Amino acid sequence: MTRTDDHMKARQMPESTSGSTAQSGATKTGASGASGGTLAHGTLSPTIRRAIGLGAIAAGFALSFLLGWGFNQVGIVVLAALIYCVTIYAASRATEGSRHALDRLVTGVVTTMFALALIPLVSVLIEVVRKGAERFDVEFFTLTMRGIVGEGGGAYHAIQGTLIVTAIASVVAIPIGILAAIYLVEYGQKNRLARALTFFVDVMTGIPSIVAGLFAYALWVLFMGPGARAGIIGATALAVLMIPTVVRSTEEMLRIVPNDLREAAYALGVPKWLTIVKVVLPTALAGIATGVTLAIARVIGETAPLLVTVGITTSYNANPFSGRMATLPVFSYYQYATPGIPPEPFLDRAWAAALVLMLIVMGLNIIARVISKLFAPKAGR
Repeated sequence: MTRTDDHMKARQMPESTSGSTAQSGATKTGASGASGGTLAHGTLSPTIRRAIGLGAIAAGFALSFLLGWGFNQVGIVVLAALIYCVTIYAASRATEGSRHALDRLVTGVVTTMFALALIPLVSVLIEVVRKGAERFDVEFFTLTMRGIVGEGGGAYHAIQGTLIVTAIASVVAIPIGILAAIYLVEYGQKNRLARALTFFVDVMTGIPSIVAGLFAYALWVLFMGPGARAGIIGATALAVLMIPTVVRSTEEMLRIVPNDLREAAYALGVPKWLTIVKVVLPTALAGIATGVTLAIARVIGETAPLLVTVGITTSYNANPFSGRMATLPVFSYYQYATPGIPPEPFLDRAWAAALVLMLIVMGLNIIARVISKLFAPKAGR
């Protein structure tokens, strides 16, 4: 028994020794790999990245003035971006390695493109606010241009005309667009009529606005006679431009409604039309309302179709079926294109009208965002 036990212990000792040796070797290898990965590459702190960005901006300003460009926004952004991309790539490559350096370089390039895209938008905003604020007063919102030759006057008649024409266009276009989208999603089933409707909606989306104006004019001339100008003609042109946008936005919103909701309603014996009214439309209401609001904002600033269909007048006309009406885009165009002597009052009124129009569009976009949040489907608890 003693010899047998000694023999078994002798056999077990090499196996346990080799196992512990392999385990300790693996532990050392993992530890050395972890320590190697930690020590090989560091990380650029946010403070260093911000310092590089601020330094690049300062260097861009300095180089722009040294090169004689002055306060050139595009030149400053391009120079600052070049300096930033080169510096951040070199610093990141030395500290973090080539993969992180390439990632930071691509991030810098994308950010530069974003900044370049913002330059014209911000420039237009600043210019319109700066020049439009000179006539942004009470008289501009309460007076018309009747009997006004030089200074004074306002755009009350143009503001009212814009609201009337856009309201009529919305009343016509929104129901047609929503119902057309419901047919395409719920009833069309890719039949011939649905394919034709989709094709014509795509074509109408890309037509120039002047074509819509000429179509509306040719249509209403049949009833009003040659040379007719009226608010209803302009509203028809704007409705033609609105319908494709409403159809497309509503169609996309209806398609993302889960089919499980429809099937659950059908399983309870609810007819299809009631399922659409009570289930599908409320679920997609936030997106539909947003798309409709954006469609209104898209057409409210159209000038070309209203030049052909509505014209311009210096007095207030609230009857869309008789006589010319003033609208903000056309009012701004005529004040800028045909100024009197001196031209400054006319140009001030043009910029003020552009500012009011921009504020209306901005307000519509804010309303669209608020509607989207208020009517968005609430997640279940």
